Amino acid sequence: MSDNYMPLVPATLAFNEHGTPVSRDFDDVYHPEWGALEQARRVFLPGNGLPARWQGKDSFTVCETGFGLGNNFLALWQAWRDDAQRPARLHVVSFEAHPFSARDLSLALAGRLQEPEKTLADQLVAAWPPLLPGLHRLEFEGGRLTLTLAFGSVARLANQVSACVDAYFLDGFAPRVNPDMWTRSLFGQLVRMANVGATAATWCCTGDVRRGLRDAGFLVTKEPGFGGKREITVATLRPGMGRSPNRTLPRQPVLVVGGGLAGAGVAQALALRGHDVTVLDPAFALGLGGSHHGHIAAAMTPVITRDDDSRARLSRAGVSRALQRWQGLPGQARPLLCGTIALARDAQQEADCHSALEHLAFPADWVTWLSREQASERAGRALSCGGLWFAQGQKVQPQALLEALLCHPRIHCMVNQVEQLRPDGTGLWLAMDSRGKELARGAQVVLANAAQATALLASMPNASNLPKVESMYRLAGQVSYYSGTAVAPQVVLAGDGYCLPPIEGRFVGGSTYGLDSAQSCITQQGHAEVSRKVAGLLNVPLSGLGRLPGLDDGWAGWRAAVSDRLPVIGPIDEMPGIWLACAYGSRGLSWAALAGDVIAATLDQEPLPLERELLRRIAPR
Repeated sequence: MSDNYMPLVPATLAFNEHGTPVSRDFDDVYHPEWGALEQARRVFLPGNGLPARWQGKDSFTVCETGFGLGNNFLALWQAWRDDAQRPARLHVVSFEAHPFSARDLSLALAGRLQEPEKTLADQLVAAWPPLLPGLHRLEFEGGRLTLTLAFGSVARLANQVSACVDAYFLDGFAPRVNPDMWTRSLFGQLVRMANVGATAATWCCTGDVRRGLRDAGFLVTKEPGFGGKREITVATLRPGMGRSPNRTLPRQPVLVVGGGLAGAGVAQALALRGHDVTVLDPAFALGLGGSHHGHIAAAMTPVITRDDDSRARLSRAGVSRALQRWQGLPGQARPLLCGTIALARDAQQEADCHSALEHLAFPADWVTWLSREQASERAGRALSCGGLWFAQGQKVQPQALLEALLCHPRIHCMVNQVEQLRPDGTGLWLAMDSRGKELARGAQVVLANAAQATALLASMPNASNLPKVESMYRLAGQVSYYSGTAVAPQVVLAGDGYCLPPIEGRFVGGSTYGLDSAQSCITQQGHAEVSRKVAGLLNVPLSGLGRLPGLDDGWAGWRAAVSDRLPVIGPIDEMPGIWLACAYGSRGLSWAALAGDVIAATLDQEPLPLERELLRRIAPR
């Protein structure tokens, strides 16, 4: 539970008499009148020894304490593009308590930038996330440039970011109006994230700021200023402090056990970063999408709770990652961004929805309430009640999605069941079948095989005791297919069950949950249960659905979950090289892309796309 939830308060666009963007809340300008890009080029880049310091490195990470209008980011981006010796990957982390909406960001930058920064700004605005608290990861240049935005109070979020930082741009509003951006506590968090030799630069040259940096562990000096500013502050982390990430090693080969949504999400994230990945699953006998063979459609929808608990935060982070990862996929693999209406079943649930919306203050373009009439218009049919509208709700074709995720040239898929894992004594892990025959080997192994991960872990020498993982349980589930489209909705309908927009003359309804099932298969009893749910969502009698589906008109599978209904994602510390990506429950689509980026970013020492407290909640132990 998030007991310290604070609504995000967006910035209001305003200008002073000189036409310079200003913050009315802090009574300060976003940049000097002589130009934001010029300030970046005169203060932040040279103050951190850039671009020279990043040359010859595989990756480089910059952290900025105040994103503002993004001018420092744009200047940094262009400097990286202009440098023939630039690092292969550039990562930027930036905090912002009061972000602008995409519209206001565009208005503030329009007409103020020349090429090439103007084109970069257009890309930034196009990728700008909804104004939701937490971390938002954006990708540019084919993933070679990442921007991780931390929306919310820097006093809280600085402790939540995981990154290996080489250079800091200290660019908050002046200490007299925004002291939270210049505290010794914040500087201590910056040192926590700093690499050996990390540097910092700021236009601010007050004694308190210099002393705060010095006490945190930086060697601080003053340099000549520019544009009316007599001096600026530059700093370097003291010798003997900071972490030493090794960023020159070749990408490690990785084994992924399990070729379903969990395994495919991890494999794709690793392959996109240059890792060679071997995925093992007997379901590949039916093709790359074999684990969801015949599963024609599923829903992916974020959730909200009034206290914005871990499940809700992970859900929206996962759906956001999936949007960025999968909207560029071809054909049927690309999820349909149709939106979801989460229907309120009674007056109490409607009241709870209104209370949550008021408390969370989320932007209406991400979630809003629809009356019965408004919901009916969106759905394209008469509904019995209103509900929450999630614009990011999606209809997904799982089999096509899996085929697209796993067809990367760096991914090799094998039709094998892994029964044993053993270290080979050289730092690699061996995957073996039931007869002890070696199937594949890799430096890292990700167990993405749902409930089967428990038995595989137990077979390993010196297996760790992981109570949360050992308590994992399975749930059987069935969905039903309905012929005709006359009653099908135009959006995802969710509530007691769900119902999806049509595809090729059929639509999908779901689902059943069988806790003590011996097998997962399509049954007429399951069809009857699903049909009652679908009829309720669509506000029609059972007869309005037409003929009850037959035994070939559906799909059945297994879900794996743990008691808190959160996924289990991350390394097993006591077993170096072994990772888990399992227990996704009924939200495999929501967690898949996010888990892949968490694991891949950790391996490659990139800024992580989740807060540290959320990473602890989903850790194997």
